[in-house]
Amino acid sequence: MSYPFPQPVVIDATVFTELPEAFRRRNTSSYWAERNRRGAEVDCFLEGPSFDRDGNLYFVDIPFGRIFKAAPDGDVSQVAEYDGQPNGLKIHQDGRIFIADFQNGIMLLDPVTGAVTPALRDAESEGFKGCNDLHFDCDGMLYFTDQGQTGLQDPTGRVYRWNPDSGELTCLINTVPSPNGLVLDLAEHVLYLAVTRANAVWRLPLSPSGRVVKVGLFLQFSGGRAGPDGLALTDAGGVVVCQTGMGLVWVHDVLGRPIAVVRSPRGLGTTNCAFGGPDNRTLYITESDTGTILKAELAPELGIAGHAMYSGHGAKS
Repeated sequence: MSYPFPQPVVIDATVFTELPEAFRRRNTSSYWAERNRRGAEVDCFLEGPSFDRDGNLYFVDIPFGRIFKAAPDGDVSQVAEYDGQPNGLKIHQDGRIFIADFQNGIMLLDPVTGAVTPALRDAESEGFKGCNDLHFDCDGMLYFTDQGQTGLQDPTGRVYRWNPDSGELTCLINTVPSPNGLVLDLAEHVLYLAVTRANAVWRLPLSPSGRVVKVGLFLQFSGGRAGPDGLALTDAGGVVVCQTGMGLVWVHDVLGRPIAVVRSPRGLGTTNCAFGGPDNRTLYITESDTGTILKAELAPELGIAGHAMYSGHGAKS
């Protein structure tokens, strides 16, 4: 049988760094583990990778409300610990660090003092279901997912757009069975959305007025214990999808055709990713099952790089 496109290149990731033993909470219970792992021991659960301008990789630990930073050489230090469940993290072009917190809403991190303070607790006094991930457009508008416990049994997950300066908040869609990672296309006319419990990535076109119209299915996955989680965009407009529960990260072209698949050398919890390194050509992946940060060099095989937020304004994020 012949296929309409070449088979994807297989790339084996390597370990960039992992959470040091000193930071692992062995034999320590957490509310998150009680509710999400039926009480099984979880010493960390890493998510939300994002690079600052100095090449430091920030990432979060959901069960214990911690924010970490990995230096370019892989050395890990703790930046903050607070009462919350940080899930996603992105850095604004002005240096502010925003966190999508399942428990508290959208939070702000001061990387110098480690203080974590509320930025957006609710939608007009209505509490969020549980914020998951976030993404900035080139004008600094924040798009974020409100996932909670939604799924095929309750397709009421929401995606919001928020202006951190004016405070204007818009619900773009409220019928999603588990909205997760999200990223805008190169022109910022389409929002790609990971829909974890549907094992899919949706395509949300944005009208000139900013409304979501003609939502469609962009990618459909199968198998695994979860589904698409974190997303990233390549400089060619392709979509990178972390398929957590399978230990895979898929690299697609602009039409959604798979051109490469990255395999984890550790666990199956490939939850999220971010491009970094020289010329943004290395993909860094949080492998949450083992508390590891993986990396995969895409340039030698594919000749592509990551598309950084704010690229339209000439700034790197």
